[in-house]
Amino acid sequence: MPEYILDWNEYTKTAITIAEEGSVLLKNDREALPLNSGAKVAVFGRMQNNYYKSGTGSGGMVNVKHVISILEGLRDEKEISLDEELIRTYEEWESKNPVDPGMGWGKENWSQPEMPLSDDLVKAAAERNDAAIIVIARTAGEDRDNTAQKGSFFLSDGEEEMIQKVCKAFPKTIVLLNVGNIIDMSFVEKYDPAAVMYVWQAGMIGGTAVANLVTGKAVPSGSLTDTIAKALPDYPSSSNFGQDVARDFYAEDIFVGYRYFSTFAPEKVLYPFGFGLSYTSFEIGTPVFSSEGTDVSVKVTVKNTGACHGKKTVMLFAEAPSDRFAMPKRVLVDFAKTSDLAPGEAQELTLKAGANRYSAFDDDGRLMGKTGWVLPKGTYTFYVGENAADGIAAGSVEIADDTMVEELESAFKPVTAFDRLTLGGKYEPAPLRTINHLDTRLERLPKEIAQTGDKGIKLADVKNGKNTLEEFIAQIPDEDLALIIRGEGMSSPKVTTGTAAAYGGVSKELKALGIPTICCDDGPSGMRIDSGKKAFAIPNGTCLACSFNEELNEELFTWFGIEMISNEVDVILGPGINIHRHPLNGRNFEYFSEDPLLTGRIASAQIKGLEKHGVTATIKHFCANNRETNRRYMDSIVSERALREIYLKGFEIAIKEGKARSVMSVYNMINGCFGTSNYELNTIILHDQWGYTGLLMTDWWAFIQETSGNPFNHGNREHSLMARAQCDVYMVCPHVEREALDATDTYENLKSGRTDLITRAELQRNAANILRFAMHTPAMDAVMGNKPTVRHIDCPFADDTIEAKVDVYFDIDKDPVIKIDVDTSDGKDYVFGITTDKHGLYTCEVVASSELSPLAQLPVTAYYTSIPMRVLAFTGTDGEVVTKETEIGLLNKHSIFRLHFGKRGLKLHELRFTFKAGVDEIKFEDM
Repeated sequence: MPEYILDWNEYTKTAITIAEEGSVLLKNDREALPLNSGAKVAVFGRMQNNYYKSGTGSGGMVNVKHVISILEGLRDEKEISLDEELIRTYEEWESKNPVDPGMGWGKENWSQPEMPLSDDLVKAAAERNDAAIIVIARTAGEDRDNTAQKGSFFLSDGEEEMIQKVCKAFPKTIVLLNVGNIIDMSFVEKYDPAAVMYVWQAGMIGGTAVANLVTGKAVPSGSLTDTIAKALPDYPSSSNFGQDVARDFYAEDIFVGYRYFSTFAPEKVLYPFGFGLSYTSFEIGTPVFSSEGTDVSVKVTVKNTGACHGKKTVMLFAEAPSDRFAMPKRVLVDFAKTSDLAPGEAQELTLKAGANRYSAFDDDGRLMGKTGWVLPKGTYTFYVGENAADGIAAGSVEIADDTMVEELESAFKPVTAFDRLTLGGKYEPAPLRTINHLDTRLERLPKEIAQTGDKGIKLADVKNGKNTLEEFIAQIPDEDLALIIRGEGMSSPKVTTGTAAAYGGVSKELKALGIPTICCDDGPSGMRIDSGKKAFAIPNGTCLACSFNEELNEELFTWFGIEMISNEVDVILGPGINIHRHPLNGRNFEYFSEDPLLTGRIASAQIKGLEKHGVTATIKHFCANNRETNRRYMDSIVSERALREIYLKGFEIAIKEGKARSVMSVYNMINGCFGTSNYELNTIILHDQWGYTGLLMTDWWAFIQETSGNPFNHGNREHSLMARAQCDVYMVCPHVEREALDATDTYENLKSGRTDLITRAELQRNAANILRFAMHTPAMDAVMGNKPTVRHIDCPFADDTIEAKVDVYFDIDKDPVIKIDVDTSDGKDYVFGITTDKHGLYTCEVVASSELSPLAQLPVTAYYTSIPMRVLAFTGTDGEVVTKETEIGLLNKHSIFRLHFGKRGLKLHELRFTFKAGVDEIKFEDM
């Protein structure tokens, strides 16, 4: 059995390094940064000690032992001294004005009110200190878009006043942005702070990375992955983003981010894509250009001309002829980052691009009468530079005739008419769908495998080459073909407790065939384990991508992969690789960039890191998931060209170059059809045209469009429609066993011969996709007696009392009273599962006693899916049995509870659950 070593010191070091390299320095005047040794520093902003490690929702719910705040990180630095008097002032104010996190999922506050600053307080601080640091923090996330209002995208009045007063009093004012997404930056010109740096949301070690940067222990080398415009309306998607709650027209078409600004509005750019300063300076030498056909290569020497070490990213952009076919002025075709160069040191970088990097998709055959990837004739000029607005011409390639690079059958066109941006800033009607490939589905069916019954073949026999996959699938009866396309969760007892889902060998019969039960878990910012088990919270997607460092991303995710194995998790639900179409998307913190090439390359690096130890990623959300508001119902209406060049391209790169083998679909509709059941997206493009052979799963409890054609006539029982589109696994179902066979429509449609809805051959194809994936997981290794183990070095969670798997599940439908006899010592946790088919609001009575006197305080914190629900304030009872009551919502078949005991001395006797109201009868505030 393989043993892997998880060195937490190296894991932590890698996370800190990439957080440093992902931080983007936008301004550094008056020698503000790095701080001088011995500097006295005043820290302003109430979030200095309330660091946002991530955005909100499933991508940020990582249970950590401790988050290093910016204040803590700075306090650990011995080279500087902090103004303790000012710190005490903030602490006293915050004790009376604590952080208000909001009402919970999807209702979190974007920011927190700032402490009012008097002129005298700021003046006195300026007299005591050499420099000031201001911390501005924001959060947003799943089901919670940013908004164009103060305290979200814009600074609050309190933040404006703070920056104005501090900048006036301190010549060296440093603004640090602890955010997951770009915000309005007009304050820089208005108040003239000396330095401004995006430090993003960098996980549980973020404060250390920030301290290293401001003291000069580390040198920032991050580059913006988005264009920062002068004003929010300057983004071309602003006219449509969120304007219609039901639909979002992608009228800007391919002109997203720097593609738009470089072509139509360079004067509206405040900080261009790729911008980022260092504490040193660099010189990019004269590029040496060469080409062979449509393949180009550029060699360039980068020299550190400054006084300290540092790294620099160099980018290669293409400019295509645009006189006959709408093309952006700049398209990123390659990038590279230097190693850490000492002063005076130089390094040669080689940047390359083939036609696949700079061709365009002709979605109506206007150029050559056929659809596909084309190169319009003319001159293609390549520019080398530090960002999208700063480059020198390296050379050019002449394309004599219009060229078809790859002819592809048109698919996935919109069905709703709209106009899209084109040549000269004009608009034209977007080409609409004229052929529905679903109509010819039966002509494209795979060959059905004749069923043989059980021949004793196990999946291990297929992996060992003894039998073929087809021979194995021939054994699977219709009942189990209908079940294998279901995932069970959340918190299925069949896998690691508190994880997102179990799939593959989810039923007794499937498991008997030797199919492993695969465990997937929420990411991508670390493992979300709802039992409360601790995990490492890594920097968020935007921060990781701003590093432009593929090698470092791969290294970080190599460590992450070993941590997954230690928790018996096979698949992480990430990275998220949707495009930063608009700054207000709440989930931008999970995603990488406005650019699809950078997105695909960073995703590929992360996938490669995970795959080194046999675990893997699930790239999501496939595709055009660029808004959280009404995300489960909205329709993204977008041209085929924009889909191919912008919103699908990152996925294509991650699959073809990163070898991604697990993909998650979307909640939303794209061009009138939910992603789960979109035949043209999932079969024609993903599988047929890209050659994908991996697994495609739905998002959790996603809608599936019914056959009526009405886009608002949807449900989640119609697994036939999902399966025929070649989306392989529905996530999630409460119970996946034969007795739940009729919970969905698959088996009944198959047995009734509804070939318009599903065929056996298609279900066998789904099974093949699932099984190919399953054979290359740690779960499969365990089935074959080769389960990997992990040896930990200096694990910070070594005292975690929560086991990866919880064996105790109580069925409260059978017995609502749970007898308990557990250790309630200081800091102990009792984790258990509850199973019920009756979902809704329950009263939970906790019955306990204590031999201590009534003066003894014995708090018990009750957690539901790792979220603290209530503190039960027990006191000593002199032996008397007492009862405390709370309410809890049980919304899934399987739920994970944790009781945390603050002090020893309490004896638990039992828990009593009483059903109070059904799901339809309760309100959010009742939960």
